[in-house]
Amino acid sequence: MLNFELSEEQRILRQTIRDFAENEIAPKAVELDEKEQFSVELTEKMAELGLFGMFVSEEYGGTDMGYVAYIIAVEELARVDGSHAATVAAGNSLGIGPIYYFGSESQKRHYLPALCSGEGLAGFGLTEPDAGSDAGGSKTTAIFENGEWIINGSKIFITNSANPLSLVTTVQAVTGRRQDGRKEYSCFLVPAGIKGLEAKEMHGKLMWRASNTAELYFDDLHLPEDAILGNRGEGFRQMLKTLDGGRLSIAAMGLGGAQGAFEKALVYSQERKQFGKPICKNQIIAFKLADMATRIEAARNLLYKAAWLRENKKPFEKEASMAKLYCSEVFKFVATEAVQIHGGYGLMREYDVERFFRDQKLLEIGEGTSEIQRMVISRYIGC
Repeated sequence: MLNFELSEEQRILRQTIRDFAENEIAPKAVELDEKEQFSVELTEKMAELGLFGMFVSEEYGGTDMGYVAYIIAVEELARVDGSHAATVAAGNSLGIGPIYYFGSESQKRHYLPALCSGEGLAGFGLTEPDAGSDAGGSKTTAIFENGEWIINGSKIFITNSANPLSLVTTVQAVTGRRQDGRKEYSCFLVPAGIKGLEAKEMHGKLMWRASNTAELYFDDLHLPEDAILGNRGEGFRQMLKTLDGGRLSIAAMGLGGAQGAFEKALVYSQERKQFGKPICKNQIIAFKLADMATRIEAARNLLYKAAWLRENKKPFEKEASMAKLYCSEVFKFVATEAVQIHGGYGLMREYDVERFFRDQKLLEIGEGTSEIQRMVISRYIGC
């Protein structure tokens, strides 16, 4: 039986996050974007709302609200500002997720309560200077000697790993060769501030300028044997599973951003007058807005279905890739049209559609480019 109704709890959540984003984030978004400044204050306020650990059981400090609720929360944040949505999305799907799903009992109890409360943030160390879409090109190594792991290498474009709240980063490294000659990958939990780790903030970004992005360097970094996540050799599978879930949150950012840009364009078109009437009364503008609204509705249905599948422990990987691909490209379409409707004003920083236009581009690249998503989807459909 199909049911498109949100629960009362989910509707309350949406309104709560919307009010918070409009009243707390919106007034500061432009300034934080201009200064490229990560806000500890706003992150802590998002944590107080329970936005970290939404799919984690209460046993480990989470709220256990499920994936649909989590997606709604990210969507509502992205409707106002992509940077703060990114902090929550990366902190949950990429930060908390690997530890919750693959960590040992002691690792979960050590890290998850702090991560779910927002006391700390976790990162996800996969991308390297020479290994982006080709995750198998990783060069970071972990060698086991004298009862310890020794890590050398680097990571780049890692969210939440170089700010005052950074607590731990899951790092994929090459730990040897398999019998068939292919690289063996394992994941490790690397605490912030540990000797041998250098975390450098990255600046000069086009988008998400108020989110924290880092380069990580590992120079003979020593970890105890039990710092490995799961079993040796499971790293590549863990990373792929993590990305499957992360695509849902990236899709939510695309959906929320598209909704926000659409609403800004709609209001502007109702207030802006040309030739003696609001420009939304011109058919060409009205049709643009109709197309925007239609694509957003289609994107929302696709994403919510994918989130529902995951929440109900059904196969969701194909739908996650479809949602990530479609929502990011809908955001591109809507943001471009929103700027066009604003005309020259859409190119000015005082108008939010300028920021939406910049933020959109990352969604076609992060957590698997649109080209990679099409490759993944094509395999699911038998190509």
